[in-house]
Amino acid sequence: MGCVEIRGISKLFGKTRAVDHVDLVTNEGEFLVLLGPSGCGKTTLLRMIAGIEIPSEGEFVIDGRVVTDLPPRMRNIAMVFQSYALYPHMTVYKNIAFPLSARGVEKEAVRKKVEWAAGMFKIGKLLDRKPRELSGGERQRVALARAMVREPSVFLLDEPLSNLDALLRASAREELRQFQRRVGVTTIYVTHDQVEAMGLGDRIVVMSQGKIRQVGSPLEIYQYPADTFVATFVGSPPMNLLEQEDVLLGFRPETFLPVDAVEGSEGIVTWPFEVTYTEYLGAERLVYGNVGEKSHGRHIISRLPGSLTLPLEAGKTYPFAVARRDLRRFDRKSGLARTGDAA
Repeated sequence: MGCVEIRGISKLFGKTRAVDHVDLVTNEGEFLVLLGPSGCGKTTLLRMIAGIEIPSEGEFVIDGRVVTDLPPRMRNIAMVFQSYALYPHMTVYKNIAFPLSARGVEKEAVRKKVEWAAGMFKIGKLLDRKPRELSGGERQRVALARAMVREPSVFLLDEPLSNLDALLRASAREELRQFQRRVGVTTIYVTHDQVEAMGLGDRIVVMSQGKIRQVGSPLEIYQYPADTFVATFVGSPPMNLLEQEDVLLGFRPETFLPVDAVEGSEGIVTWPFEVTYTEYLGAERLVYGNVGEKSHGRHIISRLPGSLTLPLEAGKTYPFAVARRDLRRFDRKSGLARTGDAA
């Protein structure tokens, strides 16, 4: 089944609360991403699910069975670490076979499982090599294959792509998502990279300071952030925030456009936008500036498509606007999203 229930889980290291009363339930077969900055508690939470760390409070339930006090080997989970944790003295074949050999599985059954996993990750030609002879991407595939031969009900991944270069990371991300859809194993994936989170996750769990800030689909997280932390952590560039009496008005850079380029049947909100500088990025350009006192020293950013060739000079002011439907409102004190208010 592969359903994980996290009930009131906390983890204290001395007086530091690394994970703070987390409640969460996975859907069967989903790809769930734990996203947040370094030190937010996401890896600690993953290690507790695996049984590597012991929670200070709460309990874990996997497939209807309380596993809080069970060792990792009895939880029917498989975990891939950031370092891949391959055995350097073993061949790729023996690395993949190790979880099965350690359980006393018959050799022929082990061989079939290893060949199946190697075929799935296209590493069949590497089985006689040692880890030192492999590239980073190949080591990552071996680690994934080793995890999969156990046929776990839950797959735990702790930033497994972070050691790859940018180009390889993009292709590995696509392969990983296709693999997960193919096998249908419930997967919990930890990352601080929002591009990975948005591209991989069926749902994203945004964490900060040991707490869950929001759970939702990539679209929900991006379009309707629950608070100003999510609004500014998810999105590159982040959501713009402007002070307006007791609220903060938020809007994504791609919705902040020259007035003539904004479409809004429900009306628009216009500001004089003083341009400070522009970054040309090929298919798009980022325009930085401010909208007077409301900016309070913060850059306001517009993301313009490359096809929009309107000249914008530094030091000059232009009328920019946002459609009302694209505006989000946040309480100035709490940072929480407001709903139902007119912009």
